[in-house]
Amino acid sequence: MRDDELRWFTSSFSGGNGEGCVEVAFLPGAVAVRDTKDRALLPHRYPATSWVEFLAAVRAGEFSAR
Repeated sequence: MRDDELRWFTSSFSGGNGEGCVEVAFLPGAVAVRDTKDRALLPHRYPATSWVEFLAAVRAGEFSAR
């Protein structure tokens, strides 16, 4: 699947304040992630299992803003 064929989703927490955010697109067995500030860059792609583990860590509070 080409990047221009992907359906991108932006976090509902981004607030639309222009500060930038990340977008994700779901692929068969993988997730693509890109920066909204520069959509021309190639997105990072991760296995779906890694994405699920990342989300679980975020929800568990393993990352904190300092």
